[in-house]
Amino acid sequence: MTDESEVKIRIRDLNLNYKDDSGRNGGEEVVALKNINLDIPKNKLTAIIGPSGCGKSTLLKVLNRLHDIRHNVGIQGNVYLDDDDIYHPKHLVPELRRKIGLVSQKPFPLPSSIFDNVAYGPRIHGTRGKAELAEIVADCLKKAQLWDEVKDRMDSPAAKLSVGQQQRLCVARALAVEPEVLLCDEITSALDPISSKQVEDMLVSIKKEYTIILVSHVLRQARRLADQIVFMYLGEVVEASEKNEFFNNPKDERSKDYIHGIMPGT
Repeated sequence: MTDESEVKIRIRDLNLNYKDDSGRNGGEEVVALKNINLDIPKNKLTAIIGPSGCGKSTLLKVLNRLHDIRHNVGIQGNVYLDDDDIYHPKHLVPELRRKIGLVSQKPFPLPSSIFDNVAYGPRIHGTRGKAELAEIVADCLKKAQLWDEVKDRMDSPAAKLSVGQQQRLCVARALAVEPEVLLCDEITSALDPISSKQVEDMLVSIKKEYTIILVSHVLRQARRLADQIVFMYLGEVVEASEKNEFFNNPKDERSKDYIHGIMPGT
């Protein structure tokens, strides 16, 4: 059990359901997350693993309140960032998304220069000075381990970067607004092995400064990078524990099956 003072995010009795309007389930209500109770440790990397469709990305979106844009989603329970309930009516969503940044599976650079991509967030939040912006951009590109590759072409279009470079640029853009938490949704799944390793090395280098939650479908990656493992199955958290404990001494039979490449329950 993580010491309370070392917990960054506390999830209590969380349930998420939605009305399926795709036509596949006859408009029935679908329960996507069930009774989630979970602590996310501060300044560590937590990997959420599990088979496709088990609720990993859904849980990530709950933490960023991305479900707010969908009218057919119901959420019950509480999510606390430090001591603040992020679903309390007084909580401003733009400020929450500054504190909890999200990097998607596929990189989406803005249609502008490398510099302007990273400077976008600080400008939105009121930073206008050229020297200050230049310092922020350089610092974030260094943290994303991209600075040495782009420092001589900051005015070039971001779209000309390789896919792996674009993903690290998106991380730099997220870091530029000084988040406390970084959500990463399978951010290496579209990358080649070399680019994936560059992103992994970058995450390891910054995890002592940020609370990182990584959704991954690759067990080897979770084993390499994570401090804590969260295993989800059918919308539930089956097991959450320190990495070595999870892989060497899993408590639940479903966890054991998944680690050994067997679909739980088969």
